[in-house]
Amino acid sequence: MNTACILVVDDNPTNLKLVSEMLEFDGYQILKAIDAEEAQETIKVSIPDLILMDIALPGMDGLTLTRLLKADPRTRQIIIVALTAFAMKGDEAKAREAGCDGYITKPINTRTLSAQIEGYLRTRPPANESQ
Repeated sequence: MNTACILVVDDNPTNLKLVSEMLEFDGYQILKAIDAEEAQETIKVSIPDLILMDIALPGMDGLTLTRLLKADPRTRQIIIVALTAFAMKGDEAKAREAGCDGYITKPINTRTLSAQIEGYLRTRPPANESQ
C-alpha cells in the first residue's frame, strides 16, 4: 500500500481524472489542482510528497510554480515531476533547470506511470530526516 500523497496539477480535466484515478487505484492519496494558483492553495493546506506538474497551465505556468516551490524552504523537498505534451528537444533540460526532479511526456503511458512514480518516490529522503 502506497501512503504517499501526490498532487496532480493539470488544466485538462481528462488528464487530471485519468492520472488521479490510476494513482488512487495504486493506493496513493491524491490531491488535484487545475492551475498553479489552485495548486498553491492546496499546498498551503497539505504538502504533498510528489507533484505531477503540467507545464502548460493557464496563468502561471508549471515551471514558474516549480521555481517558486523549490525556492521556498517549506516546499523545496517536494519531488516535482514535469508532465508535458511539448516533448521538444531541450524541454527536459528546461524543466530540470526550473527545478523539476523528473519528466514524463504526454500522452501518459498508463502501463509505466505507476512504476515511474514509484521510482521518483524511492529517491525521496525519509520524512523524519531534517532539512
